[in-house]
Amino acid sequence: MKNKIIIAGGSGFIGKALSSHYKNNGYLVIVLTRSESKLIDGIRYEHWDGKTLGKWKELLNGATLLINLTGKSVDCRYTDKNKELILSSRVDATNVLGKAINQIENPPKVWFNASTATIYDYSLTKAMTEEDGDIGSDFSMSVAKAWEEAFFNSHTPKTRKIALRISLVLGKGEGVLPVLTKLSKLGLGGYHGNGRQKFAWIHINDLIRVVDFLKEQDHIDGSINCTSSSKIDNKQFMKSLRKSLGVSFGIPAPTFAIEIGSFIMRTEPELILKSRFVQPKRLLDDGFQFKFTNIDKALTDLR
Repeated sequence: MKNKIIIAGGSGFIGKALSSHYKNNGYLVIVLTRSESKLIDGIRYEHWDGKTLGKWKELLNGATLLINLTGKSVDCRYTDKNKELILSSRVDATNVLGKAINQIENPPKVWFNASTATIYDYSLTKAMTEEDGDIGSDFSMSVAKAWEEAFFNSHTPKTRKIALRISLVLGKGEGVLPVLTKLSKLGLGGYHGNGRQKFAWIHINDLIRVVDFLKEQDHIDGSINCTSSSKIDNKQFMKSLRKSLGVSFGIPAPTFAIEIGSFIMRTEPELILKSRFVQPKRLLDDGFQFKFTNIDKALTDLR
């Protein structure tokens, strides 16, 4: 029987990359989705609502791995309604998965729960690690804290648990890169704000390799920073992006312009203006070797 991997909320950019990776490596991949149940390209999609127990819980029986990526996108305006959905979609799904694990005979060996590198405070000078990172209390950080609390407070004695504090993921076709690429090609690829905010990033292939690596390290649990060891800022990233596209110039966008543009695009300026100075200390200490730590090489690979 094939090893079975369950991906909750696996219909997004990261979920599709992980699904394809594990299917191509011979795993039986089951995605829990709010859409209808179906079979596409050898991947099984099973309906759930992300908050209540149902027949789907039996699919977790005998799974090698559970990966939970469920959560409303933060690429929206932070209205009261959206704030409630951003928080509840993450916490509810995490809570119900914990309940399901406790009600089945043979629970998953490992449970990865998505978290975010945005859990850390804005920082220009202090590198935030798992051991001594500063965690604040604004909306985004409070959501991240509640998400991880729901995860680690669930009692799963037979299941090892790891929270993936994921930084901005660079990949083809989806995520932040296509948006910034389009702007750059239009001549709008200058730095954002003052350009000094740190740009924490990880290549999608390295994120998949991180999951594979942690899956095999039985001694590792807790929270893990999933970001490259690069220490570039926004100005350096945008310069590298323009270089990779053969674009010689990009108009900078001052903070007020970002705020206006974010309002028009129905998103939040925090997504581009927050300085995320995050380092993957635990991964490096345990011997993980990133393939992409140089932003120029990463962008060339993703062209």
